[in-house]
Amino acid sequence: MTLGADRDLDSQQFAIEDITTGLHASGFGQVGDGRSFSFHIEKQMLFVEVYRPRLSGPVPQAEEVVAVASRKLTDIDLTDERSLSAAVRDAVAAAQRVTRTAR
Repeated sequence: MTLGADRDLDSQQFAIEDITTGLHASGFGQVGDGRSFSFHIEKQMLFVEVYRPRLSGPVPQAEEVVAVASRKLTDIDLTDERSLSAAVRDAVAAAQRVTRTAR
């Protein structure tokens, strides 16, 4: 596990704050526009959730997810932090907005 230093990001930056590599890789970080994200590996896929800025608590709730992405693990070395970080960065950039129906 690697823990990144606290830092201020400008709107075009991306930072992974915590990353665990391997078969059960996971982690979280921030995008420069104030949103945070998390990622994990499940069923041979990389899953990313992007959360709204200014979360209401330390653990994001389902309604705070604003975008999601997934991709196959092809061409990702799960044991290499740089390879995994690049895949996560690309997935965050390609995440699609979550649409919610009105109640």
